[in-house]
Amino acid sequence: MEEIQFILESTQESMNGTIAHLEKSFLNIRAGKASPQMLGSVFVDYYGAQTPLSQVSNINVPDARTITIQPYEKSMLHPIEKAIMIANLGFNPMNNGDVVIISVPPLTEERRKDLVKQAKSEAEDAKVGIRNARKDANTDIKKLEKEGTSEDDCKTAEETVQKFTDAFIKKIDEHLVIKEAEIMKV
Repeated sequence: MEEIQFILESTQESMNGTIAHLEKSFLNIRAGKASPQMLGSVFVDYYGAQTPLSQVSNINVPDARTITIQPYEKSMLHPIEKAIMIANLGFNPMNNGDVVIISVPPLTEERRKDLVKQAKSEAEDAKVGIRNARKDANTDIKKLEKEGTSEDDCKTAEETVQKFTDAFIKKIDEHLVIKEAEIMKV
């Protein structure tokens, strides 16, 4: 029975990890208004080491269309600009000698639809992750059944895993509906 409990806990943990990954992926899909998370994938060459932008500068959002990046060291202005260009986020950074300024362009209808497709793709990947966790758990439960664990306990465990799966798939769908609404809101 302890083995079954362990399988159930690790399955739930794995599914929670999948949801966390989906939420992080959704943060990188911009929904029209400026946000520091948009630059989460930007790494700057800081004395030879690839360092996250947030560790070498202060990132602010003064309004819905602007991101300002204030480096801790003035010598980092050009490397930050270069890193943003290399990250290929569709931004054109400007440097005024003190800060790097990014104007976030409004999204076109076509771009919004592309972003919704991207969000749906991320959600589908997450669902695959949930189903894989279910498959692994059921395989482990079947092994336990062959090793002598009671059939009733195994059946109950499989039903519990299916309940987890259904609940997490529903969570993914809810996250997707929210993200789609956020992207399509003009």
